Amino acid sequence: MISLQELYRQYTCLAPKPGEPVPLSAFKMSHAETEKVFSIFDEDYHISRFFHFRNEHGDKYSINGEMATHVVIDPDIRLVL
Repeated sequence: MISLQELYRQYTCLAPKPGEPVPLSAFKMSHAETEKVFSIFDEDYHISRFFHFRNEHGDKYSINGEMATHVVIDPDIRLVL
């Protein structure tokens, strides 16, 4: 499984600027792995407060039972890395 540090590193490479949404499909994981990884991080209170999922256009994923297409990861997540 991908680490939180690596996931955030990928996000910062993919996001046009901090706080911008990135399609979940851009992380280049399988559909099942994307749902699993983001669901695991979303279940952790200390981590989930930095993740903001959006349901817009694009590939749909079930993150803990909620549909999402994009994620914004708050830059303050660096405090827990």
